[in-house]
Amino acid sequence: MKITDSTVAFVTGAASGLGLATARALLEAGASVVLADRDGPGALEAEFGDQVLVAGIDVSQPDSVQDAVERAKERFGALHVTVNAAGIAPGVLTLGRRGMHDLDQFRKTFDVNVIGLFDVCRRTADVMQHNEPDENGERGVIINVSSGAAWQGQRGQAAYSGSKAAVIGMMLPMAKDLAPYGIRVTSVAPGPFDTAMAAGFSEKTRTTMNDIPLHPKRRGRPEEFADLALHIVRNPYLNATSIDLDGGARIV
Repeated sequence: MKITDSTVAFVTGAASGLGLATARALLEAGASVVLADRDGPGALEAEFGDQVLVAGIDVSQPDSVQDAVERAKERFGALHVTVNAAGIAPGVLTLGRRGMHDLDQFRKTFDVNVIGLFDVCRRTADVMQHNEPDENGERGVIINVSSGAAWQGQRGQAAYSGSKAAVIGMMLPMAKDLAPYGIRVTSVAPGPFDTAMAAGFSEKTRTTMNDIPLHPKRRGRPEEFADLALHIVRNPYLNATSIDLDGGARIV
């Protein structure tokens, strides 16, 4: 799909990290972008003006998702690209000194990372289906953010790893469901990245994260994720696949 000034993208988690970098890259490529996040990223709104719609959203609340999508339709009239970067990553042991993993916290992780993500997918796809197809018969592209933790989860990541594995598990069925409408679905599994989430880790943990990739020996940069996201949008033959973006990171 070509990114032009008529392209409209819906990016969740757009206030920071991977979502913010991707939103900026899309805007710089000429697209209009719905910045969907609980925290309004005002800097991009001030910088790009009418290209931007800031939509406060809690993806775990269906009414909030519906309202954001309706506002996007009203403002721009269409949606072509969805990037689901919103997510939470609690670190809680299944059983530890404080007792059992709190079930409400486990459920909340799935409400945001899985159910909320799927809700955004289905609602934005419902808008995309009405687009005029391009020369490849394409009407839309959905990119869902998973994680290398989907198969390399660490202690305290039962909820997070399980939810990110579900993102990959949903990808192929959704791609099959949406193919008749000309909508592609992919997922990206980032490794250790330099995001706000990583900033909350201890210095020791961040240093360890730098050692995990084979090469380069550092955390990924959000702009590198954004570069991949734009390539997925532009490459019509990328569909129904999950891409590892991790510098060859392997945890043993």
